[in-house]
Amino acid sequence: MDELRNARSHLFYQTDHRRPVLDRAEGVYMWDTEGNRFIDGSSGAMVCNIGHSNPQVLEAMRRQMERSTFGYRLHFVTEPGEHLAAKLSDLAWPGMDRVFFVSGGSEAVESALKLARQYAVATGAGSRWKVISRYPSYHGCTLGALAVSGYDPLVDPFRPMMQMMPKVPAPRAWLDGLDPSDPATGDHYAALLEAKIEEEGPESVLAFILEPIGGASTGALVPPAGYMEAVRAVCDRHGVLLIHDEVMSGGGRTGRYFGGQNWAAAPDILAISKGLGAGYVPLGAIVARGDIVDALLASGGFNHGFTYAGNPLACAAGLAVIAEMERQGMMANAVSTGALLKAGLAALQGRYPFIGEVRGMGMLLAIELVADRDTREPLPAALKAYDRLTEEAYARGLIVYPRRSRGGYSGDHVIVAPPLITTPAEVDEIIARLDAALAAFAADCGLPASAG
Repeated sequence: MDELRNARSHLFYQTDHRRPVLDRAEGVYMWDTEGNRFIDGSSGAMVCNIGHSNPQVLEAMRRQMERSTFGYRLHFVTEPGEHLAAKLSDLAWPGMDRVFFVSGGSEAVESALKLARQYAVATGAGSRWKVISRYPSYHGCTLGALAVSGYDPLVDPFRPMMQMMPKVPAPRAWLDGLDPSDPATGDHYAALLEAKIEEEGPESVLAFILEPIGGASTGALVPPAGYMEAVRAVCDRHGVLLIHDEVMSGGGRTGRYFGGQNWAAAPDILAISKGLGAGYVPLGAIVARGDIVDALLASGGFNHGFTYAGNPLACAAGLAVIAEMERQGMMANAVSTGALLKAGLAALQGRYPFIGEVRGMGMLLAIELVADRDTREPLPAALKAYDRLTEEAYARGLIVYPRRSRGGYSGDHVIVAPPLITTPAEVDEIIARLDAALAAFAADCGLPASAG
């Protein structure tokens, strides 16, 4: 292990910053090879929804590996693939009963966009090609997904290579000084969508894509009252498909299997990944209305696919993940223990004036950092508060997930989203470690803090 830890790495990801070598993980905890223990306060990248090393999932994977690890979708139907597709159909809204498997979130979003477009072509609506999305937003790292994303540092280098899509403001009610509990606020943001559709020309608009609860770019943003229903009505008026990006909000994290099910506004297509495979395997899917898929298949088929789509090992793991989620009542725990976690974050907000807002739902929560809580003025961008606070937490054995909150170049938020098995005692541990990290961050940056 010393050789691995000290040698020059041949791997590269976003930066050259080295992390310790992972030794093992169990439940909500992870250990490096030097014996240091970390509490996984962000479920990795909001992935490990059921915790690490669940023995039932590992056993289900072992059983499937003894039968087959691969079966190409054009050569065989596999039992795990069929059973998982049926389960996802049962978990989704009525009428959304067709499933297409992929290996990750970006692939899921790409697939949803291409399904929508091919459906339009198949039904004589070939003039529709524009996909409206929100700013800020993040939908994936592939070029198609980036074209509907609103996170400038990730998008800007590739703009010349893409057909950028129209954007409307994300419903950031608190940041905009609006009341999120007032249905008029939801109507306000939905009206911006309708105005954009009319500006672009309804005959050219294919779909509107949104995250039911915001992910990395908006930090667990919960839509204001009435927004989801009003958006559904706008799409219906103009014949626009509604796509839910459930890559982060799906998988039980908000108390319902799909985050959008917290509102009475079904999508036409949804994309899911992350919590679907829960870190055990790369796995994602799109779930769509049956009539959309039927029309497309009748016209000649879905011209799209990935080698590992419907991989039997991945689907066996996905089935076992859902089974464990249901057996242990994890979605209910996400609500009850998530409320304790949110209360703990609110208590920290009372001690640290630079926490402007605590937001989120279930076990998908975030804190927004500001220079002034009343004016919502962000901390200086050069301070890199989101990164510095995360490093302070990491040094204290707590893993959280940072991002910029105002399009990528300014603003700061940190997502706190532990596995759905987290206990009240583990919530206390997360809050204590985050408290210590906030105190160190405040002292280092000269920010105010009250005594605990």
